Amino acid sequence: MTARKFSFPPVVDQDVRLLVLGSLPGERSLAAQRYYAHPQNQFWQLISPAAGRDLVPLPYADRLQALLAAHIGLWDVVASAERPGSTDAALREVEPHDIGALAATLPHLRAIAFNGATAYRHGMRQLAGMAPGFAVIALPSSSPLHTVGVARKLPDWQRLADIVEGGNPSQNETQ
Repeated sequence: MTARKFSFPPVVDQDVRLLVLGSLPGERSLAAQRYYAHPQNQFWQLISPAAGRDLVPLPYADRLQALLAAHIGLWDVVASAERPGSTDAALREVEPHDIGALAATLPHLRAIAFNGATAYRHGMRQLAGMAPGFAVIALPSSSPLHTVGVARKLPDWQRLADIVEGGNPSQNETQ
């Protein structure tokens, strides 16, 4: 039997405008107890333009502080699941987080961005039936398993800067 794996608490505060949701942390992240800890995961490089600074060289705690200072929150759509290894395709017995409940506590939320197709698929199921007052954005996965290079992913991720800078999130919406 595969051991059950659990997500981390959300990284949010009352000023979050953009909430970026992944699926469930991989093995390296779970072992390190840090979001996006795999050295080949491109998340920190891809989110840097939206944060307004290069987050890659910063210590982990400083990365999280920089995200919050830029009004960016971080969480996962999956609260827990059974999964051998780190691939999203292997997720079984998924227990979702309550994204709607978290969103309701964020008065300045303008958009939720899903990091990858699995996060988007699970997240849209969780938001079904809601009339969210925020944009929903599907992003190419930052995972090293999504082999499209960072240069191809970056334009989609760079659009997030408009949201945190106060631009019109509907221009960035993908559904």
